[in-house]
Amino acid sequence: MILPIIGYGDPVLRKVCDPVAADYPDLKQVIADMYDTMYNAHGVGLAAPQVGLPIRIFIVDTEPFSDDDDLSADEQKQLGSFKRTFINAQMLKEEGEEWGFNEGCLSIPEVREDVYRNERITIEYDDEDFVRKTEVFDGLIARVIQHEYDHIEGILFTDRISSLKKRLIQKKLMGIMEGKARPDYKMKFAAKKGR
Repeated sequence: MILPIIGYGDPVLRKVCDPVAADYPDLKQVIADMYDTMYNAHGVGLAAPQVGLPIRIFIVDTEPFSDDDDLSADEQKQLGSFKRTFINAQMLKEEGEEWGFNEGCLSIPEVREDVYRNERITIEYDDEDFVRKTEVFDGLIARVIQHEYDHIEGILFTDRISSLKKRLIQKKLMGIMEGKARPDYKMKFAAKKGR
């Protein structure tokens, strides 16, 4: 089922999310709905707070990046086959050089900014079957994971840009809060909640 994506300004996007127990109600359906919602919005990642759930789950599917001609065949293959569900994730290490990439967010439509993140991460998480894993990722996969991990920590990509850039996009952010954004997917806007 496709869920509405929660827009910038909603308090759920600022919550440090709660751990998820294996007996969380309808967990498999929640995850399936998150994938449906992400694909419908043409995203490469989605975190549970973006669909109104303050729980430590996010999903990543980097396949849309795999057709970038600037990437090597190996990178295209890796991105094309990377699809993962992260439950109760804990970032253990962020290392390597910071590099910039133009990021966007389904909760902040029509806003894109360069964000600097570390090139390599080590993350511990439960998969969909609650098998605990520790893995190292780098490049674009690491970046998408860091972006989604921020969501379960109550951090948005706009928190990682300069104060000057924040001032320049303030009007757009207010427009999103007021429900003036018109993405091609279903959204729930902060100011329109009670209507």
